[in-house]
Amino acid sequence: MTTQDQEIICEIRGAAGVVVLNRPKALNALSLGMVRELARALDAWEDDPQVERVVVSSTSEKAFSAGGDIRWLHDSGKAGRHADMLAFWGEEYILNHRIKTYPKPYISLIDGIVMGGGVGISLHGSHRIAGDRYLFAMPEVGIGFFPDVGATYALPRLPDSFGSFLAITGERVGAADAASFGLVTHAVASERMAELANALTARGGLDDILAPFAIDRGPGPLHPERTVIADAFGAPTLPEVLTRLRKAADGGSAFASKLLQTIAVKSPTSVAIAFEQMRRGATLDFAEAMRTEYRIVSRVAHGHEFYEGVRAVVVDKDQAPRWQPATLDAVRQDDIDAYFAPLGADELKLEG
Repeated sequence: MTTQDQEIICEIRGAAGVVVLNRPKALNALSLGMVRELARALDAWEDDPQVERVVVSSTSEKAFSAGGDIRWLHDSGKAGRHADMLAFWGEEYILNHRIKTYPKPYISLIDGIVMGGGVGISLHGSHRIAGDRYLFAMPEVGIGFFPDVGATYALPRLPDSFGSFLAITGERVGAADAASFGLVTHAVASERMAELANALTARGGLDDILAPFAIDRGPGPLHPERTVIADAFGAPTLPEVLTRLRKAADGGSAFASKLLQTIAVKSPTSVAIAFEQMRRGATLDFAEAMRTEYRIVSRVAHGHEFYEGVRAVVVDKDQAPRWQPATLDAVRQDDIDAYFAPLGADELKLEG
């Protein structure tokens, strides 16, 4: 197999373990093979004295990684291969935990779309560097899924309830807002990303290498909406989130009005799960957050919403999902709580 054929390239260059996501036609959507190869590389590099840091980048100008392979997951579930789906999610979540706890600097060069599974292999690393084309989203509530890959831990810890806003709406965020709300640690011009990637293979202090490249993007377009976001998405219940958004909309906030329209077309079950994740996740450690997500996904794999959402968006592309139940008012808290119940012998097994 040639390098061009590999979905992910992992090799040592100088002082760095270099990871290149190389599935551009699929916007670097993660396959099980990519998950396994990255996990293998991290294992090999952890105790290798030559490797001072890990650097992850992409061959695509459009995307760092647009998520997991949801079409494969959909088709597997439809064919009754739920064990294959859960094997993928299980190994992916273990990898997310591995990255979070990795003892060496883990640097993601994110220039383009970063969503879903792509967030899972970047957000939990020590350094997250956004190029001009950076575009973050956790849009899972729109396909009957939920913000996973460690979002249960990471999003509730963002300031001003910004994580709850991202989880419940699936809204997209550019580099400036990502920097001001803590999704990224540094911003770098796209035209200098290749130069930075090369510089990171040199030995020396990481901060000294990064400093000449870092730029200040200033406040992003969501900065004026910070108060609305903090107030509405900091509400103690999901109905109260909507009440506060309606109050803001009635007061003239076009932003709040748009968000109400956005939430209204998402899976009501997914929105309720996402809210509950944000509520519970604030007090969980990372390992427990990953076990929680595995509990949820184990139920989602056997449910209705994910298959209907992927059908509407990816398979038939009619953009007309028929959610069950169809409204948030019809979602029962008991049903949501059931997604979070322990799995007993089937719990996700994490080291450390």
